[in-house]
Amino acid sequence: MTVEKLGYSLGPLLSMHKILLFAKMADQQENVDSLWVPESWGRESFSTLGAMSQITKKVRLGTSIVNIYSRTPATVAMAAITLDVLSNNRTIIGLGASTAAIVENWHGVQFNKPASRMKEYIDCLRLINRGEKVKYNGEFFKINNFKILHRPQRMHIPIFMAAVNKRMVSMASELADGTLLYLRPFEELKRTASELKQATKGKGFEIACSFICAISNKDPEKARDRAATTLAFYVAVGKYYSKFLAENGFELEVEKINAEYRKSGAEGAAKFVSDKMLSSLVICGSSEECRESLSKFLSTGITLPILQFNPIGDSERSFKEMLATF
Repeated sequence: MTVEKLGYSLGPLLSMHKILLFAKMADQQENVDSLWVPESWGRESFSTLGAMSQITKKVRLGTSIVNIYSRTPATVAMAAITLDVLSNNRTIIGLGASTAAIVENWHGVQFNKPASRMKEYIDCLRLINRGEKVKYNGEFFKINNFKILHRPQRMHIPIFMAAVNKRMVSMASELADGTLLYLRPFEELKRTASELKQATKGKGFEIACSFICAISNKDPEKARDRAATTLAFYVAVGKYYSKFLAENGFELEVEKINAEYRKSGAEGAAKFVSDKMLSSLVICGSSEECRESLSKFLSTGITLPILQFNPIGDSERSFKEMLATF
């Protein structure tokens, strides 16, 4: 199976050298649409993507995600427009609320009213990106007769909005060019994709969904363990994901993962990730198993699968195996 269009997310546990190497490798693949760099409390997204823009030619470059609390809309607009110049119009702005833990304990900013803040944030980005003078007087953001110094190369840089709950999913369909989904059980993902397609009919809206992905033909069980450990980590530290998964069929697993994570960390908690949970949420195992899983997830109606790379052993060999699989 060759997938027509997919993306790869290159996470913070990889060295910068490896990220640039893998970006160059992925750019040479016919079906790779985009590369995504997450941001939490490690590597900064825009500077990483700026470096990637210089050694790639065709892939789109996305933040997945930058939060809407630690930067002003003007700062993100300047970063995105600069990246657009460097990459010849390949930028995607991926925005999200992040979590109270990161926003308040890392950035020292109060986490409140994420939905209202997101609307104003996107409004400001759209206005700045037109290259005209902006006057905006919102609850959270105020821009007083300023325009960006260097006129943008294009008046519309795509904005994808990360969404977990129904309100944010609905907002994404109204305000953004696409949504970034993550850790949605199969049946729920099918419902959400259907609702988004209905709400955005004729709009050219991208339904992107990121999947934890670990592949090993030599040791498929090791790949499953790696995926389970990553999943356990996100369940334990991601308050929104934990609540969402508990409400969508995995209450028992979430309870046990959270309890064990406090005692022994992600590796210990991984033993409480059930086979059903793995099957419903992640892509892991041998190449054949991973192709089957991706085919299943594509049947939900998502338009852009993004594979979150989790290396097994040597990361370069592991990434080559992933590229060869799809």
